[in-house]
Order: sequence, then C-alpha cells, then structure tokens
Amino acid sequence: MARSDLSDITAFLAVAREGSFTKAAAQLGVSQSALSQTVRNLEARLGLRLLARTTRNVSPTEAGERLIQSVGPRLDEVEAELAALTALRDKPAGTVRIAAGEHAAELLLWPAIEKLLPAYPDITIELVIDNGLTDIVEQRLDAGVRLGEQVARDMVAVRIGPEMRMAVVGTPAYFARYPKPKTPQDLTAHNCVNIRLPSAGSLYAWEFEKGGRALKVRVEGRLIFNTATLAVQAALAGAGLACVPEARVLPYIERGELIRVLSEWCAPFPGFYLYYPSRRQPTPAFTVVAEALRRGA
Repeated sequence: MARSDLSDITAFLAVAREGSFTKAAAQLGVSQSALSQTVRNLEARLGLRLLARTTRNVSPTEAGERLIQSVGPRLDEVEAELAALTALRDKPAGTVRIAAGEHAAELLLWPAIEKLLPAYPDITIELVIDNGLTDIVEQRLDAGVRLGEQVARDMVAVRIGPEMRMAVVGTPAYFARYPKPKTPQDLTAHNCVNIRLPSAGSLYAWEFEKGGRALKVRVEGRLIFNTATLAVQAALAGAGLACVPEARVLPYIERGELIRVLSEWCAPFPGFYLYYPSRRQPTPAFTVVAEALRRGA
C-alpha cells in the first residue's frame, strides 16, 4: 500500500467517524474542499464508493463500513504505539482529551490542570464540556468524568472527588411568600426550577432519601434548563426552588443569599470518577493527568 493511501484512509476514517466533512476537516486542520478531494481520490483508486453523501449527512457505504471495521482498529493501534513512544522523552508529552460535565470541569478538573500545566509544558489538555453521557470510545477521547453510579462496568474508574449531596434552595424573599417545605411531597405546592437531562431528554426527578427510604418527586415550575448553572441563577433571582449539587450553592447559603431546606432528606452519593477503556494502554501524558486528578480526591 502506498503511503498516500494510508494518509487518505486516515482522512476517510475521520469523515466517517464524525459523519461530516466540516467537522473532520476542523479536526484534521485542513480545508473542507481538500478533504473532500482526498476522499474522492481514494474512492477513485479503489473503484468503490466509500461514503454516501446527502445534503444533510455523510454515512459509510457497505464498502466503507468494511474498511472502517478492518483498518480502523489497526490504525488506532499504530497511533497508540506512537503516543506511547513519548515515554522515551525526558518529560511526558502529547494531547489528553477528556469529556466532562460543566460542574465536574469547574470543580475538579480545572483546579488540578491549572497546577499541572507549569510542570509539564509538553502536555496539551483538551476538555470537552458535555453534560450528556458522552461515548468516549466513539468520540476517540482518552477519558471521561461521570458520577460513580453512571460509569459502565467495562471501564477503569478512578475516584477523583468526594461524595456529593444535593441541596434544595430558595431565597429569603421566596420563603417570605411561601412556607418552607417540610417533606419532599410539599414541593408539589412550590414553583420549582426543572432541569432536563441531556442524556435521557426527560426532566430530572428530584431524588431524596431518609432512614433508608428513597423517594423521587416530579416537580413543576415555569422554568426548565439543561444546566444547573442557570438553575442556580434562577433561584438567586427568586424565581423558585432549585435542586442542585451542594458545592454550587454553599457560598450563597453561607452569605444568607439562599436558604437550604430538606437537608435531612439529601443523602450523600458517590462523587465523580475519571473513567477510560480497560483495553487501552494509557500514554505517559494521560497517566500524569490521571494521577493529578486522583490526588485531588
């Protein structure tokens, strides 16, 4: 196989995995037109159509799918071995790509990365902020961060944060108008800020536990967000009650800007874990980043 074929196959795989010439071109750092021509040249040499193109998307043909399944894993192995060669350098080098939700990135990842960067100038870290359940294998990421209960069993999981608790909060002005709920069931009489879960598309049911009794409450309100950041802002504005991770609102509670209720019903649960495929050999750069995150647990 000519070296140009190997380069062109790499380009084809990028398009097939992204499902888009535009996204693949951005990933490879080339123009969309040049990438399109590269794939057409490969198809011409093979005498086969590898991609089915429409105005909306790009998908592999039967021949393209066969090429992905047969050659794709081998190229991934080559890339992994090349990355592993960085162990021969004086200091680890390379790019580490991690997917994490906004809260985990702000609370755990950035503080650790900020301390790490000066000591390892040859390491580049890319954080992909995604509040959904990202498929790190499909997206070719090195790792992801999720709550412990959400990590798949076939992944290596490393704890990087303490246990967490949720907090139900509202402003003093809000509670001047409405009585404080004494039980989770009382929330049905309150204006609550809902959060739509990116992974399931459904509204988050507020979860409570007391004395071994677990309870979920479907709340109602005039506001729905897909991020806890805006739910906190809405609560601070007096728009209703919010149920968010405790760490997000502790400063406001301490300053008296928010009042916490139902705290005895908010039991601790497993915090954030860094996870990655068990079959993948970690690069020295990834090992350094993972260890820095683990030390912060």
